[in-house]
Amino acid sequence: MSNHSPALAKLLLRAGRQHSIVITAAAVVQHQAHPDPEPRNESYLKEEQKYTLQVTVRDALNQALDEELERDERVFLLGEEVAQYDGAYKISRGLWKKYGDKRVIDTPISEMGFAGIAVGAAMAGLRPVCEFMTFNFSMQAIDQVINSAAKTCYMSAGAIPVPIVFRGPNGASAGVAAQHSQCFAAWYGHCPGLKVVSPWSAEDAKGLLKSAIRDDNPVVMLENELLYGVAFELSEQAQSKDFVVPIGKAKIERPGTHITLVAHSRPVGHCIEAASVLAKEGVECEVINLRTIRPMDIETVEASVVKTNHLVTVEGGWPQFGVGAEICARIMEGPAFNYLDAPAVRCTGADVPMPYAKILEDNCTPQVKDIIFAVKKTLNI
Repeated sequence: MSNHSPALAKLLLRAGRQHSIVITAAAVVQHQAHPDPEPRNESYLKEEQKYTLQVTVRDALNQALDEELERDERVFLLGEEVAQYDGAYKISRGLWKKYGDKRVIDTPISEMGFAGIAVGAAMAGLRPVCEFMTFNFSMQAIDQVINSAAKTCYMSAGAIPVPIVFRGPNGASAGVAAQHSQCFAAWYGHCPGLKVVSPWSAEDAKGLLKSAIRDDNPVVMLENELLYGVAFELSEQAQSKDFVVPIGKAKIERPGTHITLVAHSRPVGHCIEAASVLAKEGVECEVINLRTIRPMDIETVEASVVKTNHLVTVEGGWPQFGVGAEICARIMEGPAFNYLDAPAVRCTGADVPMPYAKILEDNCTPQVKDIIFAVKKTLNI
């Protein structure tokens, strides 16, 4: 930091806290090129911090857990290695030391067992957050998730709510092969009684987790391991302890007029990249971050299709009975179908178990080039 201006060094120290700090190269160059003749006042520092502070998805999830544990004494976290080890992915870093053994609980390697404990605790009036080290392991506990959590409120005529959150990394990671690379969005999105959310940005992650914890229904939160270390700008509003993202509401990440791209989780970023490339060729893509799989905000998708007359869905999961298939069916059955100028196109993961070899793995998940190809195919250009 010796090459930075004293004011910038001061800013970094003030902004530290538990967030990940990212200062753009341009900002550093600006500080070097225009040194301040005298120290800046406190209000200026606060203003600059607001624009240069970025938060990783990992830290956004940690903030959400911390804020909700502090806000409601009924909330507790349990799972493998979530306490003393700070979480397999460090999502729960520092929470065990702050809240103790009764609020942050390490469990044995027995998903069926600790998921059942969590569901029972929810039925008894607590608000557990049950972490799966990966959603591939949730298959060991699917009876608890579906038959116990998802159906009990309905089967009890609303007398027994089950306010529980099942969360953890979902979908393809890197180099973990077929048994650890599945996307469960379509699996859990299929089941009435569950709410299913799938965040992309740090704002999504923080706001959706807080909403999920406060919801009286069981919520499955499908995160992505490859996004944990990615930093996003967090708006001033999102930095508030009262900030939540409503479940069931999509977000238009990039407006456009020629074609609608709908995605969730990591592929949202790929869609934005593809849209930037296509914009140079005169094609303006509207990118919709679905955020919630169930209940699905089909109204936002329909409104976009009415405007653009074209649709491409993008997901990391398999094509058959997937999220994209559901979106296409809903568009076909609804009023937006009459506005389509071409058939909707799905861009999905390959219909094979995930290979281990990196070059094959890359070819099994949608890349930016695949999205560009799908757009050009749809627009016939």
